[in-house]
Amino acid sequence: MSDQSHVAHDQPQTAAVQRALTLNHDHTTEADLLFLERWEMHPLPGAAAALRINQIRRANPELAAEVRAEVSRGRPLTAVERQALRR
Repeated sequence: MSDQSHVAHDQPQTAAVQRALTLNHDHTTEADLLFLERWEMHPLPGAAAALRINQIRRANPELAAEVRAEVSRGRPLTAVERQALRR
């Protein structure tokens, strides 16, 4: 793996996670949110991964919904779309 691909893997790929990390930037939170984002892009098999993702989703339901929507649309959500997820 090249250094460039490693850096990209450790960086948020969605606007939702980028925004969340600017508000809360401790190592554990960053690891959880990057895991959530990668899971939404490419789910991992196994009970441990499924349990972890369920815990992250329960702790961050609005963010999880936004990441899921952004990944499925292939673009960042507008402010109106983000607000609609919160209703």
